[in-house]
Amino acid sequence: MSPTFAQRVLDWYDVHGRHDLPWQGAADPYPVWVSEIMLQQTQVTTVMPYFARFLERFPDVQTLAAAPLDDVLHHWTGLGYYARARNLHRAACQVVEQHDGRIPADTNALQALPGIGRSTAGAILSLALGQRHAILDGNVKRVLARCFAVPGWPGSSRVLGRLWRLSEELTPAGRVADYNQAMMDLGATLCTRGRPACGRCPLQTQCVAHAQGREREFPGRRPNKALPERSVCMLVVRDPAGAVLLEQRPPSGVWGGLWSLPEIAVDADPLHWCREALAQDAALGRALDPRRHTFSHFHLDIRPVEILLNGSGCGVLEGGGQLWYNPRRRQDVGLAAPVKRLIDEIAD
Repeated sequence: MSPTFAQRVLDWYDVHGRHDLPWQGAADPYPVWVSEIMLQQTQVTTVMPYFARFLERFPDVQTLAAAPLDDVLHHWTGLGYYARARNLHRAACQVVEQHDGRIPADTNALQALPGIGRSTAGAILSLALGQRHAILDGNVKRVLARCFAVPGWPGSSRVLGRLWRLSEELTPAGRVADYNQAMMDLGATLCTRGRPACGRCPLQTQCVAHAQGREREFPGRRPNKALPERSVCMLVVRDPAGAVLLEQRPPSGVWGGLWSLPEIAVDADPLHWCREALAQDAALGRALDPRRHTFSHFHLDIRPVEILLNGSGCGVLEGGGQLWYNPRRRQDVGLAAPVKRLIDEIAD
C-alpha cells in the first residue's frame, strides 16, 4: 500500500498543492525552521506577513542570536504562544555558540535545541535538505487518523505511537520534501477538521473513515476538561502626556519576557496602589470593558482600570523592568496581545 499511498499524494500535490510559500525551495534550513515554529498552532495565512517581517529583521541565525529578546518578541507580537519565540531565540544562540552558526543537519542534534521536537526536526531536514524523515504535525495526524480509522485522541501515547509508525512506513524514499509538504497541504486544505472535502481527496478510495461515513469521528477529541478561571485587575496608568506605564514580565511563565500592564487583585484599591508604588496621587479615568483572554490551560478574566496621574511619570524610571510607553509613537517592545489591544483602545 505504501507506494500507492505516497504516489497518490504526490500526484495530487503536483497539480493542487501549495508551491509558492515563501520558505519553499530554500536550501538554507533557517527560513524553514522559522516557518515551522511559526506554524505551530497557527495557520499559514496568519503566519505569512509575520514571516516576511521576521526574515527582513532577522535574515539569518547569526542576526537572530545577536538580537535582544525584546526585539524578537516585538516581531512576534500578535502571533501568540510566545514561548515559541523565546525558544527560537535561545536555539539561535545555541546554534551560534555550539555549532559555529550552522543549523545541525542531524535530527538528534536538531532536537536537542529548544522548541524543536521530532516532527519539527523532520520537517526542517526534509523540506530544506531532502533528508528522509517522517513528520506528524496536526494536519498529518488528521489525514492518517481518518485514512486508517485510528481511534482515540492523538495526544495519548498509544495513539501517537501508532500514527508515528504509519507516518514512518508511508514516507517514500524519494521526493520526501514534496511528500511531506503534500501531506501538510492535504490536511490544511481538504482533510480539514470541520468540513473535509472528501470528493476531491486523492485518498478517498482507501480512506476507511470515508468508506464508513465516519470522517468527523477521527481523530478522536481530547477528553473534556474544564479550564480553570483566574481574575486580575490590569492598571492602565497614564501620565499627563498620555504615556502608559508598562512592566516587563518574568522571563518564563505566562507572557514571559513581554511587556504588560501592572496587575493587582480585583478587590484591591487602584489608587492606593498608585500612592504606594508611584508615590503619586491619581484619579480614576474612563470605564473600560472587562474582557477574557483564554490560554491553553486557563481563562484569564481581565478588569482594566484607567488611572490618570496628577504629575509626571518620571517618578518611575526606565530600566529595572519598567518603562513609559507612548501609544502614539510605538516602541519596538514585545507586548502581550490583550495589552496591545487595550493600548490601541485608549489611543483612539
